Amino acid sequence: MAVCARLCGVGQSRSCRRRQRSNQQDTGGSDSDMDEEEGEQQIVGTRKSDAGGRRGGPGGVVTTAGPSDACEYGSGHLNRRGGGRDRTGPGPLHPESLTELPPELLVEIFSLLPGTVLPNVALVCRKFRQILNTETIWRRRCMEEFGMNEDLRKMEAGGVSSQDLYVKLLHPYRHILGLWQPDIGPYGGLLNVVVDGLFIIGWMYLPPHDPRVEDPMRRRPLFRIHLLDNKKATVECMYGHRGPHKGDIQTVKKDEFSTKCNQTDYHRMPGGRQEEFRNWLEEEWGRTLEEIFHEHMQELILMKFIYTSQYDNCLTYRRIYLPPAMPSDLLEPGLFKGTYGSHGLEIVMLSFHETSARATKLTGDPNVPAGQLTLDIDLSRPVVLPDLEQQRKIEELSRIVMRVHDEVQREAEQQDDGASSTDGCAAEGACGGASEAEAMEEDHGASPDSCQSGSSGRNNSSEALPFVLPLGVMARNEVYPRTCRKCFYGTGLIAGHGFTSPERTPGLFVMFDEDRFGFIWLELKSFSLYSRLTDRLEHAHAPSMERFEAMLRNMQSWTS
Repeated sequence: MAVCARLCGVGQSRSCRRRQRSNQQDTGGSDSDMDEEEGEQQIVGTRKSDAGGRRGGPGGVVTTAGPSDACEYGSGHLNRRGGGRDRTGPGPLHPESLTELPPELLVEIFSLLPGTVLPNVALVCRKFRQILNTETIWRRRCMEEFGMNEDLRKMEAGGVSSQDLYVKLLHPYRHILGLWQPDIGPYGGLLNVVVDGLFIIGWMYLPPHDPRVEDPMRRRPLFRIHLLDNKKATVECMYGHRGPHKGDIQTVKKDEFSTKCNQTDYHRMPGGRQEEFRNWLEEEWGRTLEEIFHEHMQELILMKFIYTSQYDNCLTYRRIYLPPAMPSDLLEPGLFKGTYGSHGLEIVMLSFHETSARATKLTGDPNVPAGQLTLDIDLSRPVVLPDLEQQRKIEELSRIVMRVHDEVQREAEQQDDGASSTDGCAAEGACGGASEAEAMEEDHGASPDSCQSGSSGRNNSSEALPFVLPLGVMARNEVYPRTCRKCFYGTGLIAGHGFTSPERTPGLFVMFDEDRFGFIWLELKSFSLYSRLTDRLEHAHAPSMERFEAMLRNMQSWTS
């Protein structure tokens, strides 16, 4: 059968189809094979016309085959128009196209290609299509692209092929793998969608029970996707206590998807809402309502249950990324769980931006919702702590931090005045010399000590220094480190209920070690301790710093 060995993966040319149909009519054959190839469903891409006759093929291979070229395989020779040479024998001594290579070598080559281009390779010719049915190729794609290993052997023993797993499950749902923030009003959350064995599972991450900030995260499955009878992928909702049931997943737009439960009666419990609340409270807080003596905390807990229970049948998720790491970062950026007083433990994302560090909420509360910038640390303004005796005095710590705070405000006002005067001089055309703001920047903003502190990096960590909380500062977790490495001036975001009257108040950022930091809220006389989330999170790294910063801006708009 004459076919056009077009290596660009876009199918056969029209002239080759006409030539093949003509030959088949002469020999009494049918064109059912060709129709079958043309009707094959593709994972990615569509056929494209090739006006120039030259295009990059799979793996970067380039072919110049045009409408006038035709090649035969299986007959042991290659025949080209325009004075080509015929070669006879059992096989070519010097292959001139991929179709002449042995099948075992083609299997190895195709195994190196991304799975997204393999369906286009199958359109080249029947030989390629037959070779692409080899399990070795698809098993390697599942392993390299999705990290599957011994699970594939168990799956194949159960009658599910690696090709079906890739084509029907892994590839269609690859876009939902990674980290997501559910749209649950001010509370937010953290969802991690992973390939887990023969399933794709969406795990909701829950912080440890208050105030055990250094305990590992808790996980709860919200949905799972798997192959049913080796025919199609099935989505199941895992919410509730009656086992998996029918669900659905819809892609709303890029970097956003929604889940829907089709059997919400599975979420209900025989004892009604009271029993559901008791189970939720045990799971969320690890205690009963009677054990929570603080009346205000009881109100907050009941409010959260009523609000979040409205989303048990449908949820929308937006993609989030882990912050990129740079050699100059004070410590490795990432996710941390921290104490927030009556609101319990919450998850924040610590990222570094030149001379500043920022902690953004992934989970939130009615005062400061998820997505908001909870901490803003100025790494160019280190704070030197006094001796232990003076550290115990809240007045002494406040005096040190407020002195830096007043300096920051004074410099900001001078910069604003300098910018205004500069604009006036430019309008009159008589601006000469450095402005007062520029002189201030030379005296303060660019001092050698400040620059060194802001870009010291993780390789230049300071030795441990004694640390103790001032008397009168409330700490949910009284077991905190008694030594620290560095301290910096920063501001924390506080607001009234419903995110009313938000303001940034001064505080002290304390770096204890690579996995723990704290923040002293001076106005609230409160201390928050943060501990790193150590879970391995796949498919979660930001493509670039620009994409990450754009995501941070969008997060603030989601809950503003």
